[in-house]
Amino acid sequence: MDRTTIMLPPELKIRAANQARKMRISLGQYIREALKKSLDMENSRGVDEDSLFMDNAVFDRAAPENLASDHDEHLYGDGM
Repeated sequence: MDRTTIMLPPELKIRAANQARKMRISLGQYIREALKKSLDMENSRGVDEDSLFMDNAVFDRAAPENLASDHDEHLYGDGM
């Protein structure tokens, strides 16, 4: 493992240390696990999980292949 120094606001360090204590792990282990979890979640997101397309109230079908090139037609219809 490599040693890394980070700067934390006091209130964030206190909250993290309290949570680590509750979990009975070191602050370092808690930070490593939280960072790994955050990175794993970020890497697992794909186009299929885009919040625009996941919101059925906004978008309720597959995106048309020509959405980018013909966006005016899709937004405004024949009236353009």
